[in-house]
Amino acid sequence: MKIKNSDTILPNKSNKETNLTKYLDAKNWNRLFPNRFHLSKLSDSSFKGLPKREFYSFDAFVEAAKLFPVFLSEGGDTLQRRELAAFLANMSHETNGGWDDAPGGMEKWGLYFVQEKGFPNSQFNYADTIRKKWLPVEGKSYHGRGPLQLSWNYNYGQFSEAYFGNKQILLDNPDLLLQDSVLCFASAIWFWVHDQYPKPSCHAIITSQWEPSPKDLAGGRLPGFGSVVNVINGGLECGENHSDRTKYRYTFYQYFCNYLHVGEGPNAECSNQKQFGK
Repeated sequence: MKIKNSDTILPNKSNKETNLTKYLDAKNWNRLFPNRFHLSKLSDSSFKGLPKREFYSFDAFVEAAKLFPVFLSEGGDTLQRRELAAFLANMSHETNGGWDDAPGGMEKWGLYFVQEKGFPNSQFNYADTIRKKWLPVEGKSYHGRGPLQLSWNYNYGQFSEAYFGNKQILLDNPDLLLQDSVLCFASAIWFWVHDQYPKPSCHAIITSQWEPSPKDLAGGRLPGFGSVVNVINGGLECGENHSDRTKYRYTFYQYFCNYLHVGEGPNAECSNQKQFGK
């Protein structure tokens, strides 16, 4: 794997700029995601009867984006639009409230959930004890939370180390992502710009900075949206595991590319790709 620039990037809390506002504003954000977490007006909303409060606000997204200057800043206008389309597509898919509500229905999809469906009542806590540097804390669950559903203790630990300078803050209290909307969005952007060998970052792929190795080429992994999907959930959605759920990601991507007036680019599917590392 060859990447032109290092994309293991720490948050820059002094940065005051982001290109996000070149392509979106609060008015369009509200139109795109009318049934965001805790704001849904659907009769079957999981939050019916609860006080309505803003969480996934556009302002929070902007503040989080400012922490990662490379996000939406590299490769020129076309690649920046494509990166935003890819990010919004995966965000919409990960927080979707129902598979029948893919683009067209404009119902539950898109920031409907703040954490993985089934939690906190599930017995599976995404605790991995193999990676000793970020060991899980007994009794804590590291299930998916936030726009890209940050999962597993090693991701919580690494993000906590990058954001707070202390891995234990989120290992000890992963629910902080449900309490701070900027932190929640930042967890998604951190995952997006952060590479974890043998996977490149989603950012490096979609901005054409990633150059596939011979092993990547042999596994069908090429620059494009398909490899982004492979990074996020290749073990369950790419190659022999390709399914209708994967196709929803493509539909979201097509939708947001059209919305942002940008082409999808090459290699938008992962149906013929092996999982990274294989």
